Amino acid sequence: MGYTCDSAAERLAGELGFSCQDADPVVDFRNPFALENGTMPFLELLIVGGAVFALVHAWRRWRRDGDPVNIALWFASVVYLAVIEPPLYFPGWFGLDEHVGFIFSHNVFTVQFMYDRLPLYIVAFYPALAQLAYELVRVLGVFARRGPLIGSMTVAFACQVFYEIFDHLGPQLKWWAWNADNEMINQPALGSVPMNSMLLFASVSFGAMTYLVVRLVGPKNGRGTLTGRQVVWRTVVAGALTPLAMIIAGAPSGAFRGEDQLGTQQAVLGTELAALWIVGLYLLADAWRAVRADPPRVASPLFAQTYPALYLGVHIVLWLIALPAYLTATDGVTTQGTPTGSLWYVVLCTVTAAAFVVAALRATVPQRAAEPVGS
Repeated sequence: MGYTCDSAAERLAGELGFSCQDADPVVDFRNPFALENGTMPFLELLIVGGAVFALVHAWRRWRRDGDPVNIALWFASVVYLAVIEPPLYFPGWFGLDEHVGFIFSHNVFTVQFMYDRLPLYIVAFYPALAQLAYELVRVLGVFARRGPLIGSMTVAFACQVFYEIFDHLGPQLKWWAWNADNEMINQPALGSVPMNSMLLFASVSFGAMTYLVVRLVGPKNGRGTLTGRQVVWRTVVAGALTPLAMIIAGAPSGAFRGEDQLGTQQAVLGTELAALWIVGLYLLADAWRAVRADPPRVASPLFAQTYPALYLGVHIVLWLIALPAYLTATDGVTTQGTPTGSLWYVVLCTVTAAAFVVAALRATVPQRAAEPVGS
């Protein structure tokens, strides 16, 4: 199998309960009721259903409200995934073995693409989460009051708190496995989650992509209504350029890469994450105060009123299912042999995510007479 199932990939697949040998290069289908554990089909339903809901909402925002940002953000997320994911799954294909190595492996879900490396729910995860965070920030009026940069920074923070609730749970429930032998990329870590992933994938990518989309297709003085073709090429550009922002944001910690500098790298990443939290909490509090003083008029608030709360509620239930094994774990490993995340960080993220949900509901329920408005 060469680059598609090398020794590291086969080892991680075995830990997750399957083999990467003889995987279909295009797509595989499996019985959703015969997966590794019973949480997996519920996760798929939550994320794939959320992505479909987000697409319908985005289309309505464009055709009814005249705002193409949502539809552009949905498809820019898919473009970003197409650019960033293949090199992570098959570093040998891109000559990256010495630079990044084999980082992680997804478990096999109901629908898998690319030699069983890419689950359908991961394809759906990017647009679902991007839309979740953007809509929360939009209905809070941050883009309208503070502009694209501050709005996108708030989106980056919202993605952090919603993403990490998922990120710290997945390895314990065998949704995926990190390659512990790849200390170059997967260390330092908070619990089972590499801190590089927490910063770059859970925040920087979504914030940068949102900023690019809003700047390229959002309302702008002196620019008329964009044609469909203009929205398409600007969407592709936004998605394709997003990884560049991740490279730039990762440079400070990357400068100290090496086993003998893990402490320094951890301090740099910890400082960057702390800065994200300080700025994010300030922006959330500022949005909360603004909503209380003068609730914004918001077009099409249904997605923000429903999906973030559903996403958060399902993940709380999944965490409650995983909690007994977490509490009896020894040295961060459960009796089933799976690594645990950071419970204190998840609690912090959950409380903050709930604050986003409540603030959005306060901004939209009861909804004042809504008018189609821009971002």
